Amino acid sequence: MRISGWICVGLLIILHITFVENGSTPAPKSQRRKMKNKDMKTREKVSGNRKSGRKANNQPSPIPAPATRLPFIIADDNFVNVFDSLIGLGEQESSYNVLPEKKGHCSTNGMIMYDRAVWSPKPCITCLCSNGKAICDETICPALTCPRSVTRAGECCPVCVDVVLMGLAMDDSPEFSGDSPEPNDPSVAEIFPSPRTEAEMEELLRREEEERQEEEEAIRRKEAQEKKKQEKKREKQERERKELEARRMEEEELERTIEENRKRAEEEEQQRIEEEERKKREEEEQRKEEENKKREETKRKEKERQQGLEREEEDEDEETDEDDILRGDVFRNPPISTPDELPAVPAPLPLGCFISDITVSCTNAKLRSIPVVVDLNIKSFDLLGNSITSIPNAIFDGMPNLERINLGKNNLTSLGIAPHVFKTLKNLKRLYLDGNALVQIPPDLPPALEELKLNDNNIHIIGDDVLQEMTNLVTLELESNQLSEGGVDPLAFKPLQHLSYLRLGRNKFRTVPQGLPTSIEELYLEHNQIEEISETCFNRTNNLHTIVLRHNKLEESRIAPLAWIYNENLESIDLSYNKLVHVPSFLPKSLAHLVLMGNQIERIPGYVFGHMTPGLEYLYLSFNKLPSDGMDPVSFHGAYHSLRELFLDHNELISVPVGLEDMTALQVLRLNNNKIRTVSDHCICSADEDEDSKLEHVYLQNNYIRTRDISPYAFSCIRSYTSVVLKPQYVK
Repeated sequence: MRISGWICVGLLIILHITFVENGSTPAPKSQRRKMKNKDMKTREKVSGNRKSGRKANNQPSPIPAPATRLPFIIADDNFVNVFDSLIGLGEQESSYNVLPEKKGHCSTNGMIMYDRAVWSPKPCITCLCSNGKAICDETICPALTCPRSVTRAGECCPVCVDVVLMGLAMDDSPEFSGDSPEPNDPSVAEIFPSPRTEAEMEELLRREEEERQEEEEAIRRKEAQEKKKQEKKREKQERERKELEARRMEEEELERTIEENRKRAEEEEQQRIEEEERKKREEEEQRKEEENKKREETKRKEKERQQGLEREEEDEDEETDEDDILRGDVFRNPPISTPDELPAVPAPLPLGCFISDITVSCTNAKLRSIPVVVDLNIKSFDLLGNSITSIPNAIFDGMPNLERINLGKNNLTSLGIAPHVFKTLKNLKRLYLDGNALVQIPPDLPPALEELKLNDNNIHIIGDDVLQEMTNLVTLELESNQLSEGGVDPLAFKPLQHLSYLRLGRNKFRTVPQGLPTSIEELYLEHNQIEEISETCFNRTNNLHTIVLRHNKLEESRIAPLAWIYNENLESIDLSYNKLVHVPSFLPKSLAHLVLMGNQIERIPGYVFGHMTPGLEYLYLSFNKLPSDGMDPVSFHGAYHSLRELFLDHNELISVPVGLEDMTALQVLRLNNNKIRTVSDHCICSADEDEDSKLEHVYLQNNYIRTRDISPYAFSCIRSYTSVVLKPQYVK
């Protein structure tokens, strides 16, 4: 009965409202205009919602506008929404109409709604009557991220607990709809915190602002760090590029300096020889002048004494007084018959030639042919630096006792050398033919020859019979030719039973040539293209003590383990400027001198020198990529008491290598041009040793050492501080 009473009251209120709105007294024109504008706005709003894709005809779709509320009435001290109470009776419409339905009106739940009327049958649902059709939209609630939420009474969307509590503090009569808890429920007080005060809210906002600023500051710091890292990376790359360029320039400068020193030494040696020869020539000329004067004086006295003698006696005296008078431009004639190929009377020496004791020198005399000289006493004939193109037969017959001929830096060809031209020189021991245009070794060389130089020619082939009779040859130089392992016969060097010095640098060898003589002691193969050292290369060269293999393409993996480890006399190996990345293993036991400059070495393996007897003495590792962690105390095991010189300059060391203080025989230490920053007290001088070190030179310049921070005890074992070079240092 109570529910029916409420329904009747609601119907009466609706009838009253309808009667008031449709009264006979028309509304003022201005009021009608306002209502029309309001209806137009409502229609535009609903039309906009329809255009945005919302559903109509009781198919609710979300709209942003809140639900419209009708006035509240008071009954039994409770606030009750009329339409909410009606809707709570059921979802189906009533079976009868309270008022007759007109055209354009809408009927819902037994009620008549005028055209363009707006109502809210439920929370979050708003309806519009348009031409007899009810168009309803549903409000879509935004997604919440808070852990707890509630739905307030009369609201369609849930809100966070903090927002609800703030509303409770400000609202005098809050309500919750659905199954939401009552605000004054004691259980709610346990779940939800008490409302925040304004100061707390300000503190919360301040903290949020500080957190936001901290996040922004962290982002800025991170960006600054990233930028700093990028700048450091660029600086490091630029520094590495500059260091690489500086290293390359230093290498070029070093090679250029070496070449200039070599040329200067050659020029000085040549000048010295020329000066000595000039002095000898002057002394010889002076001696001859004195002898001529004495002879002339003797002749004059003899003539005066024999003036009173008879003509026959005078004739006899003239025959007796005929002497071999030596003139400055004529040599003594040998007491032998003149060969058919030579002129009967020896011609004077060309301009630029002179005689000095037993030497005829025509160095740089611009000669185009070899001058004829007849003198049995001549043993050295120097024709260096001319334009001679050929050597005719019997040109040296007037000097049968020649022991040395220098025809270097001329224009000689293999076809221009007559056959057997050197065969008659039984005493010839040294023949120099460097810097010509020879394509083969001259044939029929005398067996007495001990030194043969054929550098800077175009020799391609060495046959098995070219050096057949040269059993006394000791030195053979064939640098800067076109030789390769395919052009050298394996039996070519077999006759050379006494050969000890062989130079084959600046050729085109890819491997060590086969058939090296067993007597060889020094082998030079620099500036070739050698990539491999096999086990059989040096298996019969037991006398070998020096091997030079710099400027090749060797890698440590291409060196056979048994290549030279059993060579008992091998003391020096030069492997500079190859492709090594660590110090090779299986080095000879007798090795004392190891040169590894200009490689890419990054590590010294442990115990790599441990098998050597008596021990390595000289180790040169300049211009490599050695870091500080690339070596440790066991790396130098076996060399601590033998090593005299250690070159580690131009590497990537950041500290002084460990173990140096235990090297008791070390005299020279190079650590310059690295990245060393500190020198500790006992890294060079041992704390246990009271005696002075044998170190004579220590180079530490061009690092990053702050010299003022070095302890006075760092070099206390060195006799003189002038032996330590610390300046200049890089500033960073």
